[in-house]
Amino acid sequence: MSGLDRLRLAALTPARVRLEAGAGPTRLADLLTFQEDHAAARDAIHGTVDWAALERDLAPLPVLHAASRATDRATYLRRPDLGRQLAEGALPRSAPPLQVVIGDGLSAPAVMAQAVPLMRALAAHLPELADRPVVLAQGARVALGDAIGAAMCAGMVLMLIGERPGLSVADSMGAYLTQNPRPGLRDSARNCVSNIHARGGLSADDAARRLAWLVAEGRRIGATGVALKDDSDRPRLTP
Repeated sequence: MSGLDRLRLAALTPARVRLEAGAGPTRLADLLTFQEDHAAARDAIHGTVDWAALERDLAPLPVLHAASRATDRATYLRRPDLGRQLAEGALPRSAPPLQVVIGDGLSAPAVMAQAVPLMRALAAHLPELADRPVVLAQGARVALGDAIGAAMCAGMVLMLIGERPGLSVADSMGAYLTQNPRPGLRDSARNCVSNIHARGGLSADDAARRLAWLVAEGRRIGATGVALKDDSDRPRLTP
């Protein structure tokens, strides 16, 4: 394989793929970049969201606060089950057709970088969200959205959450849409739009457009998950 071919293949992915014909030592620059990215991933997992700053940045959207039963970060990482259970606290039984929840998940930087642009894009595609409270959920796993949605009697819940960081990106956000949320649902009951970030991932506007399509189609068929196929990029046939 020529050097030019290796460069072309390497340009197709940010993943670390050894494309040399023979084994050899890792270049110092590559080793230092790996160590930097590994540190960023660790920091993302152990970091915490600045909830007060996020609330200010979401204004004028109203916010509500919730938390899981994982009372600190160490417990959250050791006990995923507690991150799926809603802690004691009052949430209004307001029966919203669509309730948005922002959870910290496994990447605080993802929440701080992506949540506000994504919410603004969602409000443009889903005007019903313009004055509806957003729930900020600490210590959240994806399924905490089901418990929050059930507590609020929501028709649908959309969980925006920091994704598990990797060595190519540490601030990626995922979005999970669930119809008729309630504790104990399987992952097959929800749709996921992932890899939402500004450095080569899905843009906030593209993610919002796709999520708005899923919301509308999910309402039309009365289901999310495996019953709802994402055909948002497929052109519609007109008579």
